Amino acid sequence: MNAQAPILPTVRFDKVGKRFPVQDGELLAISEFSLDVKEGESIAILGSSGCGKSTLLRLLIGLDEHFDGQILIDGQPLRGIGSERGIVFQEHRLFPWLSVEQNIDLGLVNEQLSAEERKRRVADFIQLVGLDGFQHAYPHQLSGGMAQRVAIARGLVASPRILLLDEPFGALDALTRQQMQEELLAIRKRAGITSLLVTHDVEEAIFVADRVVVMAPRPGRIKRVVEIDLPHPRDRAGFAFHRLRQELLFELTGDGDYQAPPPRIADLPLTALAY
Repeated sequence: MNAQAPILPTVRFDKVGKRFPVQDGELLAISEFSLDVKEGESIAILGSSGCGKSTLLRLLIGLDEHFDGQILIDGQPLRGIGSERGIVFQEHRLFPWLSVEQNIDLGLVNEQLSAEERKRRVADFIQLVGLDGFQHAYPHQLSGGMAQRVAIARGLVASPRILLLDEPFGALDALTRQQMQEELLAIRKRAGITSLLVTHDVEEAIFVADRVVVMAPRPGRIKRVVEIDLPHPRDRAGFAFHRLRQELLFELTGDGDYQAPPPRIADLPLTALAY
């Protein structure tokens, strides 16, 4: 019997480093970043400003080809921009003179599709992000959350296997941000995509990710990778969520070993309260 070939990660960062030229030489922005991302997995890259989070996404999307180490997609070295990867930025970056459907259609600019197929694909993704009926609206007629949904649809319309999100909800108000986080989870479930989310919001990272990569700055490097094994839908007010939040905040700001807080009485099982 032939042994089965090992399953390759969808994305592999292999000792990735990035240097930028500065007046006195070079600035090492990212050092020895190694991470495997499985098919369908949701990764949150968490860290303070300047730790190289967004730079990692720029490298993975193919906007910057000058770096140390390797980035592999399905075991093959990364070669520039590819249709298997889509990206959503912090600002929606919609063209104000184009309608919702026209802005989303821009995501198909490099796809070899008939006009009919393009129209059908755009309509499908308008429905996917819950904007059916707003096809002909313009960006100034949309709320912030709706405009960001258009940006997500534009990132998804070419059917990428990997969706990169660079703090996509950072400019939204708190309520809209929570709604969009829930929408992202629903879209991921429906589309079955692999996602990498860059954020500095600890609660957001816990709410959407399967694993959280905590970055240390100067140079950017992995400090710790935390598994988030809470079931969906995740309870932001629950003790387990709160404990993870405190742990990740400590990883970002503290030194030494983290000491978990004792459970609250309300979180103890009834059998424990009988003694």
